[in-house]
Amino acid sequence: MDFEFIRAYTPLYIEAAGMTLRISFLGILLSSAIGLLCSLVRIIKIPVLKSIVNGYIEVSRNTPLLIQLFFLYFGLPKIGVVLSSESCAVTGLAFLGGSYMAEAFRTGMEQVPVIQSESGLSLGLTKGQVFRHIILPQAVTTSVPVFCANIIFLIKETSVFSAVALADLMFVAKDLIGIYYKTDEALLMLVAAYLIILLPISLLCSWIERRVRYAEFGN
Repeated sequence: MDFEFIRAYTPLYIEAAGMTLRISFLGILLSSAIGLLCSLVRIIKIPVLKSIVNGYIEVSRNTPLLIQLFFLYFGLPKIGVVLSSESCAVTGLAFLGGSYMAEAFRTGMEQVPVIQSESGLSLGLTKGQVFRHIILPQAVTTSVPVFCANIIFLIKETSVFSAVALADLMFVAKDLIGIYYKTDEALLMLVAAYLIILLPISLLCSWIERRVRYAEFGN
């Protein structure tokens, strides 16, 4: 094991980790917004929009992220739409993650008893107020375990972004292996980088889930 090599190229991994985290944050933020919107459409059961949302979810969940990225990066330029590697990564992650977040939020909303919505309406609240103040808070807390699992899943999915020339962690590891043939060292730093990113997030999610349970939500 060449520890001098590890010391020399650790800054490169730190920079790549920053790129991975930035893409992950934007992708998860957008996927959460998409998921919430899609779950709302499915709960309200707007005929045409519901069919579109169902189609999107089936396409997104049943096609690999790598194929989606290839379509964005290599396919769209054929019709004159050119996206940067970073834009492709964020768009692909949001497209994939939106479908998983939609299922998480939909499940949470369906677990809120109908009588609570009816009670809110009987007290004079509008449907929008019922959703915002009664359904949404409970749906979010109920969805915490699945939501956290989706976050970790989406961060791990960023490992395929090197296929569209994005300088993320996997790209750096493959580049160093190709140039210096230091496979063990490069992969060790790659594993360590993902552990440093994912372990604190996993522990934080576990803590949030326990807090939600103690508050008697999500049961």
